[in-house]
Amino acid sequence: MHYNGRVSRSLLRKQVRREIVALAMPVVLSSLLQRTVSIVDIFLVGGLGANAIAAVGIGQLLVFMALTVIWALSSGTTVIIAQLYGGRRQPEAARIAFQSILLCIFLSILISLFGGFFGQEGARFLGSEPAVIYLADGYLKVIFGAFGFIALVNLLSNILYGVGDTRSPLIAVIITNVLHVLIAYPLIYGLWGAPHLGVVGAATAVGISEAVGVGILLWALYRRGAIHVGLFNLALLKEVIRIGLPVFGDRALQQAGQTFYMKMIMFYGTAAYAAHQVGVSIEALSFMPGYGLSIAATTAVGQSLGANQRDRANLVNWEANRFAVMLMACMGLLFFFFPYILLRLFTSDPEVIRLGTLFLKIAAILQVPLAITMVLSGSLRAAGDTQYLLFTTIVGSWLVRIPLAYIFSVGLGFGLPFVWSVMVVDWFVRMTLLLIRYRSERWHRPSVIPEQAFHELPD
Repeated sequence: MHYNGRVSRSLLRKQVRREIVALAMPVVLSSLLQRTVSIVDIFLVGGLGANAIAAVGIGQLLVFMALTVIWALSSGTTVIIAQLYGGRRQPEAARIAFQSILLCIFLSILISLFGGFFGQEGARFLGSEPAVIYLADGYLKVIFGAFGFIALVNLLSNILYGVGDTRSPLIAVIITNVLHVLIAYPLIYGLWGAPHLGVVGAATAVGISEAVGVGILLWALYRRGAIHVGLFNLALLKEVIRIGLPVFGDRALQQAGQTFYMKMIMFYGTAAYAAHQVGVSIEALSFMPGYGLSIAATTAVGQSLGANQRDRANLVNWEANRFAVMLMACMGLLFFFFPYILLRLFTSDPEVIRLGTLFLKIAAILQVPLAITMVLSGSLRAAGDTQYLLFTTIVGSWLVRIPLAYIFSVGLGFGLPFVWSVMVVDWFVRMTLLLIRYRSERWHRPSVIPEQAFHELPD
C-alpha cells in the first residue's frame, strides 16, 4: 500500500505539473501581447510627434487607473467560479458569470461618463502642456467611450480563467492585436481611403478591436455553457464583492506607493529617473512567468478547494512556486550578469546605462522573493483571503519601502543604490508574511456561496 501510495502521489504530481504549465503558458503569452498593444500604439503615433506620444501615454495611464475597479471585480469572479467549478457546481458558476457581466457593464458606463467628461482634467493634473491636453482630450473621449469593451475583455478572460480555459483568451488577444494594427495605422495617418484621425484613430482602433475580442470571448463562454442569462441580482454577487474590494484597495495603494517611491527616485536627478524607468521596463519581462503561474495557482487551487481537495491545493501551490522560482531566478541571473546588453537595447546614454546596471543587479536579488510572493498571492486569492493580501501590501509598500526610501534619500542623503535596495527588503517582508499565513492554514476556509443561497434566489 505504501508503494502504491507513492506511485499515486508521483502520478498526481506529474498531473499537477502538466495542469500548471497548460494554464500558465497561455496567460504568459497573453500578458506579453497585451503589453505589446500599449507599446505598438506609442510606436504607431510616433510619426505625429512628441505631443501625440505624450497624449496617448497619458490616455493609457488614465485607462489603466480606471481598470483598477474592473480588476477587483474580475479577481472576485475568478475565485468564486474556480471554486464552484471545482465543486462541480457549473450551473451556479454560470449564473455568477452573467451577474458579474451585468455589474461590469454598469460600472463601465459610469467610468466611461466620468472619463469622457473629466479626462482632460486628469491630463492637466498630470502637468501636461496645452498642446498635449488638446490631443489627449480627443483620445480620451474615444478611449473612454470604448471602455466597456476594454473592461469586458478583462472580465470575460478572468471568467474563462476560473473555468480553467486560458487558451480562448490567448486566441482573442492574438486576433485583437492583429486587427488593432490593421485598423490603427490607416486611421492614424489617413491611408488607403481611411480618414486621417491622428491619435483619435489609435483610440478608435482600440475600441473596434476590443469589441471583436468581447465577441470572441462571449462565444467561448457560450460554447462551454458558462453563462446563464437572468435578471440582475446583487445578492449573488456579495461574495464576489467581498473578495474584490480588498483587491481594489490593494491595487490602489500599490499604485499610490509606486508614485511616492518614484518621487524619491527623482530626488537623484533625470538620469536616475530614466534608469529606473528603463530598468522597470526590462524587469517587467520577469513578471510575466510569475503572473502566469499566479493565475494558474488561483485557478487550480480554487478548483481544488471547491472540490474539498486541500492536499491537492497544497501540491498545486508548491509546484507553481517551484516553476516560478526556477524561471524568475534565471531572469535574475540574466539581469545580474548581462545588464549592459539589456540596457543598450533601450538607451545609449552612458549615465543611464551605468545607473541602470546598478538597478538590474539589485532587481536580480529580488526575483526569488518576488516569484514566491506572486504565486502565494494567487493561492491565497483562490481561497478568498484577499484581505490579508491587502495587509501585506500596506506593510511592504507603506510601512517598509516608502519610509526607508525617505530616510535613506531625504533624511540621510545616502546614494541611489540604498534607495533601490529598499525594494529587496519590501519583497522579502511580503514573502515572509505570506509564507507565515500559508503555513498557518488559517486561509483554509470556505468562501464559496452556499448551495441553498442559489435555491432561495430567483433566476
